[in-house]
Amino acid sequence: MKTLIDHLAQYAAYHRDPRNIHTHFVGVPMIMFAVVVLLSRPVWWLGMVPVSPALACAVAAGIFYLRLDVRLGLVMSALLAAMLAGAAAMAPLGTTAWLAWGLGLFAVGWVIQFVGHYFEGRKPAFVDDVMGLLVGPLFVVAEWGFALGLRAEVQHAVEQRSGPVRRRDLRQTA
Repeated sequence: MKTLIDHLAQYAAYHRDPRNIHTHFVGVPMIMFAVVVLLSRPVWWLGMVPVSPALACAVAAGIFYLRLDVRLGLVMSALLAAMLAGAAAMAPLGTTAWLAWGLGLFAVGWVIQFVGHYFEGRKPAFVDDVMGLLVGPLFVVAEWGFALGLRAEVQHAVEQRSGPVRRRDLRQTA
């Protein structure tokens, strides 16, 4: 199994321009929440517990994140729990409203992502490795931590493999 550093470094190699990273701070959570919203239906009840495809995916993702790193896994699990709560509130909406929110957030999130990748001059990571769809949210949380001065050892290890964050000069590529 790949390590936390393996996953983050592979994903980071596609995300070295700070403008791209910043678009991911907005786009990735939008996409992630959109997926949770869209998977929030149908709901089955196991006693007093509502169970949906979103819950099953969140539990699987949480286990993946926790196995990679307990601290980041706990943060990701808390974020997933918050998104599940928000999505559970949206699931009872009429089908049109529920789909509008889910698909709207998804589409806008991807537009923001593609703007970032224009600055990067590189395709999104998931094009080469579908695991990028699961690692992307973890990357965003890790980058927030790095910006706050947390986990410097992880940041250093990732940058050793993927290189430093640097702004790409768009005039050189024209």
